[in-house]
Amino acid sequence: MQKRRQCLQRHQKLVTAADYRAVFSKPSARSGQHELLALARENALPQHRLGLAIAKKHVPRAVARNLIKRLVREHFRRLEARHPALDIVILSRPALHRALTKLFERLGLEATTP
Repeated sequence: MQKRRQCLQRHQKLVTAADYRAVFSKPSARSGQHELLALARENALPQHRLGLAIAKKHVPRAVARNLIKRLVREHFRRLEARHPALDIVILSRPALHRALTKLFERLGLEATTP
C-alpha cells in the first residue's frame, strides 16, 4: 500500500504576489520570536491560507529550509477552521540561521560554508 502524500491544496495556499502583498501591507495580527515571524490578515474565504517566505539568506541549506516548510505546513494542517479565516505568512529571520548552526554544533556537526 502506498502512503498518500498530504499536500496543501491550492485553495489553502497564498499563490500570487498580490496575495502576499495584501498580508505584508496591512497585517491585522503579528506574532514572532527570534527565529520566525508570522503575519496574518483576515480574508473573505471559508478557510485559512498559508504562505511561506523562508529566505535562503537566513537558512542557506535547502534541506533545512525544506524541513522548516514541512513542519510549518504540518502544523497548519492541524489548525481548526475557525472564523474569521486568515491569510498567514511565515517569514524566517536572521536568528533562525544562528539557531540552526548552534543546534548542529551542539551535536558535534559543522556546516560547510556555501
